[in-house]
Amino acid sequence: MKKLSQLSLGSLDASIAIPKYDRSAVRPGIVHFGLGNFHRVHQAVYVDRCLHRPGNEGWGICGVELIDNPGTQAKAEAYRGQDCLYSVTEYAPDGSASTRVIGAMVEYLHAPADPEAVLARLTNPDTRIVSLTITEGGYNLDETTGVFKLDTPDVAHDLSGGPLRTAFGYITEALRRRREKGIAPFTVMSCDNLRHNGDTARKAIVSFARGKDATLADWIDANVDFPNSMVDRIAPQIPPAVRDRLNQRSGIDDTVPALGETFIQWVLEDDFRAGRPPFDEVGVELRNDVPAFEFMKGRMLNASHILLAMPGIMLGYRIVHEALGDARLYRLLETFLDRDAIPRIEGPKGVSLDAYKKAVLERFSNPAVNDQLLRIAFDTTAKIPVFHSRTIEMLVKDGGDIRREAFFLACFGAYLTGKDDKGEVFEVAEPRLTENDWTLLRSGNPIDLLRTSPFEKLGLADHAAFAKAYGGYVASIQATSVGQTLEALLAETA
Repeated sequence: MKKLSQLSLGSLDASIAIPKYDRSAVRPGIVHFGLGNFHRVHQAVYVDRCLHRPGNEGWGICGVELIDNPGTQAKAEAYRGQDCLYSVTEYAPDGSASTRVIGAMVEYLHAPADPEAVLARLTNPDTRIVSLTITEGGYNLDETTGVFKLDTPDVAHDLSGGPLRTAFGYITEALRRRREKGIAPFTVMSCDNLRHNGDTARKAIVSFARGKDATLADWIDANVDFPNSMVDRIAPQIPPAVRDRLNQRSGIDDTVPALGETFIQWVLEDDFRAGRPPFDEVGVELRNDVPAFEFMKGRMLNASHILLAMPGIMLGYRIVHEALGDARLYRLLETFLDRDAIPRIEGPKGVSLDAYKKAVLERFSNPAVNDQLLRIAFDTTAKIPVFHSRTIEMLVKDGGDIRREAFFLACFGAYLTGKDDKGEVFEVAEPRLTENDWTLLRSGNPIDLLRTSPFEKLGLADHAAFAKAYGGYVASIQATSVGQTLEALLAETA
């Protein structure tokens, strides 16, 4: 295997696509917070395509890592050792694959080690976009009130003037310095998988800024663009065994390879006063109806993903395509989409919801992606309100069939026990459940799950029909299993 670096690019196997542009001429024009797998196989891939077009040398990426632990320190060292290069292997549903080396990132900064270096890059006039993938729940908004929380430890620390820890702190301080020096502001571009992600980023950053300086907050609100977007690509985790498999296939000794499906989509508002790369020339859809795409994806793909994960994990599955290979779970998703979701969605103009449904199920069935159900299940309490609440509300309001959603929440309650139908133990990661929430969950009354903070505002505990259906599924799961309860549900709704 050849160690990945700028010098070794020319000696890689001819089947590997490599950057054909002069990376030595590329300057960072984008600073990105949250260099996880999704960014690496999505936004960075699009930027890499842009850099292959002449005259775009000013749109390289500077990646910024905010977390300080041995893992992130090792990742920073890995990128430095590889000249910020990494490989992406893309798998089609038929099992065919191709590998390319992404050269879009030309600088990587570990913020805890040198906060001023990050601020210098953010303040540099060449920086015209600051992008974010800080997770759906990373915008620090109260799930009940929607208000930005000024009292969370890291935010409070940044507001007090300590060494910066949050993206909000870095962005606000950089904008303050740019304003003071007469440098035009950059655009803040959220690439996170949540509705109205640009509006959410605006709310979070302006609210943080208001906690420091109301005049600065007003200036940011009036002068900084926050385009909304819909992003889509499955990007699984890369455990050591998968890393070794990818490297064996490519012949590249890559410490940080990435894996993705061939499907990729980005729908983006063209709201960039500070300029942007030629995204429209490399497959990005620049449209003014982003919310329609958000609703479609959130209430179909994302909702189905987590709907598959809950009973799938409880049935003993750990991989997405293996779970969907269970005819019971396939029928559950297909019926949910056909009867519950699609009839209550107004899709984007020119897009077939039925064709989108078929694409979703095909993508989930891709065995090469090998996506992990426990990855999808992480922070489910943040995902259910985002991806299922509107469908639940509409089902309740129009007297629709609430049984599949009630079963889903009953499965979530069973998932929180950390033990599946087969008695296998797994790790539950729900950082948003408070001590009060856990107290409710331990009360012995299953309805109390519906009263926890993520679900309280849906009012399901007080909706007699939903509470009855949910309680019935909880009782059935406890008396038999998730598998038998699912079989009964499918039989009664056939």
